[in-house]
Amino acid sequence: MPCTTILVGKNASYDGSTMIARNDDSGSGHFTPKKFVVIHPEEQPKLYKSVLSHVEVPLPENPMRYTAIPNAVEGKGIWAASGVNSAHVAMTATETITSNPRVLGADPLVVYQPAEGEKQEIPGGIGEEDIVCLVLPYIHSAREGVKRLGSLLEQYGTYEMNGIAFQDTDEIWWLETIGGHHWIARRVPDDVYVVMPNQLGLDEFDLEDALSGQKEYMCSPDMKEFIEKYHLDLSFDGNMNPRHAFGSHDDADHIYNTPRAWFMERYLNPRTKVWDGPNADFTPESDDLPWCMVPEKKITVEDIKYVLSSHFQGTPFDPYTSRGDKSMHGAYRSIGVNRNDVLALIQMRPDQKEDYGTIEWIAFASNAFNTLVPFYADVEETPEYLSNTTGDVSTDNFYWASRMMVAMTDASYQKSLVHAERYQEHVMSKGHELINRYDDLLKTESDEEKRMALKQEANQKIADMLKEETTDTLNKVLFELSNKMRNAYSMSDN
Repeated sequence: MPCTTILVGKNASYDGSTMIARNDDSGSGHFTPKKFVVIHPEEQPKLYKSVLSHVEVPLPENPMRYTAIPNAVEGKGIWAASGVNSAHVAMTATETITSNPRVLGADPLVVYQPAEGEKQEIPGGIGEEDIVCLVLPYIHSAREGVKRLGSLLEQYGTYEMNGIAFQDTDEIWWLETIGGHHWIARRVPDDVYVVMPNQLGLDEFDLEDALSGQKEYMCSPDMKEFIEKYHLDLSFDGNMNPRHAFGSHDDADHIYNTPRAWFMERYLNPRTKVWDGPNADFTPESDDLPWCMVPEKKITVEDIKYVLSSHFQGTPFDPYTSRGDKSMHGAYRSIGVNRNDVLALIQMRPDQKEDYGTIEWIAFASNAFNTLVPFYADVEETPEYLSNTTGDVSTDNFYWASRMMVAMTDASYQKSLVHAERYQEHVMSKGHELINRYDDLLKTESDEEKRMALKQEANQKIADMLKEETTDTLNKVLFELSNKMRNAYSMSDN
């Protein structure tokens, strides 16, 4: 699926947290209702069967409890998107990425082949639909997540190119699939952030470390032979650039992918490079935008929300602006688009005890006008307002209320933007306030069961606040949009 990811190392964040965040987007012309739930060990299958590829994967014993943001409507698989397990390890899956014909010819994708006549069905590999369910309940560190997923890719293959982030309190790892069965991974340096649109992103790789000590890199065990056999290293000096070897360089990247990375780095490093004008170091169409950068200041939750909501504010490419050359408005694919399904930001705070240190921030629908709200992740249930999504439109859950609110805001942009901005500030401020209040209560409670009750009480209070604020804003933007109806008339009967 088309998505956008940002990863923040612990020394680059405002509070020492590792943070991973991703927009989970539907394809063009589609919208996918989502819900925020907890999966308990007894709900985890023993034998997993993919809906799309029909591959069957036996799963280990003793799965852990984990949060997930699956599709709310059955039929196309789980698509769990993002989550945290009870060992306080997180992952987000997946960022759909790109490749090239040399790689795909050397290691073809494992595509499902249905039965036809006397020809038996041939299952495909694993994909975004499956990965969280297959990996997250069984890992105890980010490194372990890379190794488990890597072994699954080697055994079963994949039918698509994906990037996956793994996180614990100390480390973040980024894995990219290479063809049908190969993969590479890099530990995110502690002092940087990483930006990932829908293309292969790693721009350097230490193959020697990956095949030996694995201090900063990991990969498929036969990666060296694979690269050599198919002449994939395009460097003259032997310093392979994975983006050149395994990635794409299509004209479409300059419209769809690189502009998103450009905006995020331009925002977080405005003075480090020249981003605009004829002497720019990087433009929206640059193929060599850095995979990671040291930010100019420590990165906050609000910064992540802003960049993942971007519609190129402050540039000639903003579809909402009335300034500049109109032919450039909406020229590039925004990050905050109409088909954002969910934004999940996982924040692992080192200054809090492990069982309440992880916060999962959730937003549904188009990020341009929605809000991000925090919840304790180590819980046994989530509030009904976020877990009861169905395929039917309803104001009784956060997903559909968000979808309605952002669509109305877009349609009455000039009048409704102020309501959306105030809504975002109110919810995030109150969210921080409630988390701070319950952090203090949790610090003084030693009983494990009582701490669990406090976390779930906090999440419910946050959900109640969220519902009240969302309903209030929905009322306001409906009023503004109703006043813009074409049959409006100024003369009144009274």
